[in-house]
Amino acid sequence: MTDEAREALIALRAEVGKAVVGNDPAVTGLIIALLCRGHVLVEGVPGVAKTLLVRALATALDMETARIQFTPDLMPGDVTGSIVYDAHSSEFSFRQGPVFTNLLLADEINRTPPKTQSALLEAMEERQVSVEGRPRPLPDPFIVIATQNPVEYEGTYPLPEAQLDRFLLKLTVSPPSRDDEIGVLARHAQGFDPRDLGAAGVKPVAGPAQLAAARSAVAGVTVSPEVLGYIVDLCRATRSLPSVRLGVSPRGATALLAATRAWAWLAGRAYATPDDVKALARPALRHRLELRPEAELEGATADGVLDRVLATVPVPR
Repeated sequence: MTDEAREALIALRAEVGKAVVGNDPAVTGLIIALLCRGHVLVEGVPGVAKTLLVRALATALDMETARIQFTPDLMPGDVTGSIVYDAHSSEFSFRQGPVFTNLLLADEINRTPPKTQSALLEAMEERQVSVEGRPRPLPDPFIVIATQNPVEYEGTYPLPEAQLDRFLLKLTVSPPSRDDEIGVLARHAQGFDPRDLGAAGVKPVAGPAQLAAARSAVAGVTVSPEVLGYIVDLCRATRSLPSVRLGVSPRGATALLAATRAWAWLAGRAYATPDDVKALARPALRHRLELRPEAELEGATADGVLDRVLATVPVPR
């Protein structure tokens, strides 16, 4: 069952590729998040198929998905659900919000005020929502895939550090290469409709059974003490750099560990290596760093800081 589950999840990339061109790293990141029960922040300019990517993944996984378009006037109850009065029965009942799904697309999450952003915190951390003092469990699997635009600041609210830290990965989606963009146009010229994934040939290739088996297998991936020490050394190194105001927390170290094990399992190994850690360091840690303002003015970036850390921290042999 383990090999079957791995083949099914790897097949997701090809299936999503029927609708989205040139985003294999982002698809892999989303698969890792599913394996780790983690959430993903996807950053990219408008028009690079962030929303289509999530819809295609949900279709290929045969899972329920819901989309919330975050706006300044969105209220917490619009996310979690609320108590409503039924005039026919003369009773109050709970009406579920869109958060009760498997893959929740939080589109342009930084466009809503912190009060509404915080409505997702309990769902992301506890896999439940509390309304009128009563906790209500969310479906399993459940992950939040949030998108944000990195170049638009007017009318946006920066995500608080506490919420950023609850995302397992931050993925960046760049505009496609010239050849990939030609491929996108060729598909549209042939009649591709991004609103009709069935016509594009996207079909379920994996489901909850394969995902559950894969999660069990990932939990069995061996991580040596040397690799554990390497993860800790990388995270600790970010806390002492002069350009960094807030370094990676211990939660960030556990997130990097989880993502590393999932990456190793997808590669067909039952053990993790330092190279696995290096492959996941940037997406697992970049959003957990807060740079000093003067460093940002000089052009420093989170990825640049992580490149420096990866180049200086000794790699175990």
